[in-house]
Amino acid sequence: MRTLSAALLGLAALLPAASQTLETPAGGWNRAGLVDRSEEPAVNYPYALIDRGVQRNRTMIRGRLAAAGKQRPFHTLVVNGNPTPLYTDDEGRFARGYTFGRGSNSVEIRSPSGKAVKRVQYYEADSSRPQPVLRVIAAWDDNQAEIDLHVVTPDGQHAYWMHPALTNGGGLDVDSVDGPGPEMFTMTAPMRGAYQVWVNYWGNFGSEGYHFDASTRQRPIITTRVTLIFNENTGRERREEFVIPLRALGELTLVKSFRL
Repeated sequence: MRTLSAALLGLAALLPAASQTLETPAGGWNRAGLVDRSEEPAVNYPYALIDRGVQRNRTMIRGRLAAAGKQRPFHTLVVNGNPTPLYTDDEGRFARGYTFGRGSNSVEIRSPSGKAVKRVQYYEADSSRPQPVLRVIAAWDDNQAEIDLHVVTPDGQHAYWMHPALTNGGGLDVDSVDGPGPEMFTMTAPMRGAYQVWVNYWGNFGSEGYHFDASTRQRPIITTRVTLIFNENTGRERREEFVIPLRALGELTLVKSFRL
């Protein structure tokens, strides 16, 4: 990352600075985004991150909360207005992947009461960086559940965890294999036609790996928030949000059919 200015912009600390940290991104003027450090052995991530091989420009949002993150209620990570429950490891560390477009971007941590704890605003100045025209984000409120996002494009291609990369340029970004997500689908040049967005309650994750024992769930109903964003980070940005309840393992729900 080449930094044009070392100054932090818009950094708010309503709690003592030492208690909550946001290591990346840094505020200011950036070029070429952030650095993916998920392979560094010194960094302890609470969840295994899977590189689906589609979005090569992924970036990592990393930091630490003072309190251990396996207790309720949870903090919230808000990236460009998109909220996700913020789970951490026992030491309070967190890491989330995101694919930022050029222009103004924001990362915010909110306390369980909804107050801003940390906020960083930065401007991505690399004009060659692709701008998401269609983005679909799914996040949920049970950190042991594995929820999968499925998107069907107008040419009949189906993006999901076993088929993340589509030949039409769309695909699934990096996501965590357990925890609250997010799962994210992005296209920079979407084709015209009909799209379908689905979510699937695939299974659960415990100390011994994946399983399908519904009795271990933390919540009787898992609330999944699905956000559709069109022309992100532009004056024409538009978004739609859906709250989907998932009650049973294997449940597959159509969130939205729409046309571009």
